Amino acid sequence: MLEVEVIGDGGPEAPPAAEAERLVALALASAGVEDGHVAVEFVGAGRIAELNAAHRGTTGPTDVLSFPIDEADAAVGPRELGDIVICPEHTENLREAIVHGALHLTGMDHETDDGEMLALQAELLRW
Repeated sequence: MLEVEVIGDGGPEAPPAAEAERLVALALASAGVEDGHVAVEFVGAGRIAELNAAHRGTTGPTDVLSFPIDEADAAVGPRELGDIVICPEHTENLREAIVHGALHLTGMDHETDDGEMLALQAELLRW
C-alpha cells in the first residue's frame, strides 16, 4: 500500500491532497513501486533555499527537491521512499513538480539520462 502524506499549504494553485496522492502513485508505479510512504511538503522560498544550499550546494530557492530514503525494512513499518519538497512561489506547475519529485525518488535523473525522465514526466502528465 502506498501512503502519501501532504504537508503544508500549496496555495490556491495546489492540487487537492487526493490528486497529489494520485500523481505520486502514477509516477512511482511507472518504476514498479507500489508501496511505501512518501511525504510531499509545500514550503516557502526561505526554507527551500536552506535545503538547496545544504544538500546541493546551490544558492537561492528552487522549485522542487527530492530526498530519496528507500529503506526496505518492513519490520518497522511501511517502506520509507522519501520526501518531495516543493516551493509553490518558484514553481510554474505544481502537478508537474509533484510528478518530477516522485520520479527522482525512483532513481531517475534528468541531468544524466538523455531526456528519458522528462519524456516520461510529460507522458504521465498527459494521463
